[in-house]
Amino acid sequence: MANHKSAVKRHRQSLERRARNRVMKTRVKNAVKSVQVAIEQNSDPEALRATLKEASSMLSRAGVKGTIHKKNASRKISRLTRRVNALAAAAQ
Repeated sequence: MANHKSAVKRHRQSLERRARNRVMKTRVKNAVKSVQVAIEQNSDPEALRATLKEASSMLSRAGVKGTIHKKNASRKISRLTRRVNALAAAAQ
């Protein structure tokens, strides 16, 4: 355990940040998974775009806040968008 007042505060802050990051990471994973499931089930393009919009928003927020790396968030958004666009193009 920390001995100095500042170290105690840093420990407390790290626990709070860890909890916040874990919640955000779980939400991001669930959002990405919902898009992937919708793609596999060949949902209609409008529903796909809605789930993609929600997931990309969550990924962007996580990247900006530093929960995940910005480029990791961008890469995931890009790959999901390509899959959704390919499926939408094939549906037409």
